[in-house]
Amino acid sequence: MSNGENRIIGRRIVNAYLSSVISISLVLLLVGVASMLLVNAKTVSDYFKENMQVSVLLKPDVQEPEALAFRKKIDGMRFIRDSRYISREQGAEEMKALLGDDFLDVFETSPIPASIDVTLMADYVSADSLEMVKTEISAYKVVDEVVYQRSLVDALNANLSRISVVLAIFIALLMFISFVLINNTVRLNVYARRFTIHTMRLVGATRSFIRWPFIVQAIFQGLFSAMVAIIMLLAILFFIRNEFAQLFEVFRLDLLLVVMGIVVASGLVICVASTYFVVNKLVSLKKDELYF
Repeated sequence: MSNGENRIIGRRIVNAYLSSVISISLVLLLVGVASMLLVNAKTVSDYFKENMQVSVLLKPDVQEPEALAFRKKIDGMRFIRDSRYISREQGAEEMKALLGDDFLDVFETSPIPASIDVTLMADYVSADSLEMVKTEISAYKVVDEVVYQRSLVDALNANLSRISVVLAIFIALLMFISFVLINNTVRLNVYARRFTIHTMRLVGATRSFIRWPFIVQAIFQGLFSAMVAIIMLLAILFFIRNEFAQLFEVFRLDLLLVVMGIVVASGLVICVASTYFVVNKLVSLKKDELYF
């Protein structure tokens, strides 16, 4: 075989390998995106829950020093995440902005009480827990009423449950599609070398001897493809951080290492498993079956 023919064959092998790596990397990128959603599912749920406000309305005769002292007590409660004191004047200004400057003209005195808006820990944003929170806060003499939207809480929890189910189904389908696509890519790559495998078998090579070089290549292929996918994922996250910085209030970047681990593990497991089964099948083929 001439040097020119060797170069052509070598170029074809390199092109086939690169196309396989690119295909697998794109699929692993989808795995990475799905994993990012999966590991941050609870964080996203907690974000919405912890941004729902509960209003603690104080009695009309409560003075500001007493209200501020009560706010400190609230901040020390196990279920409170954050609180904000709203004086009568602040409340009146907010109502003016909402209803217009003349909405207080019909009242002799301002009906707006001082209040404390609180946000709860995510674990306490449920119908039963909120009733417990309401009872515990209402027990204080300075509290007139604890107000929250029960329908909003029920709708939030119901929608988050539906979203979790849909997300789980989506990720399961995506992982299955990813396995099929990577498996087919590896099968095509190994199948193109079926005659080499047959020749090795004819000269007495054992299955493990034939299989080992392909397994090693699959390991490197899986690792390299995973690295390419991780670089693309980081580039996407960097773009999102610059353009949509508010999303990073929801996503936890410390979980990115977990996502990288999932991508690398997926690349290795699928590439090695596919190569193992394909090589075993090709070793068992008869000469006539190699042409089909």
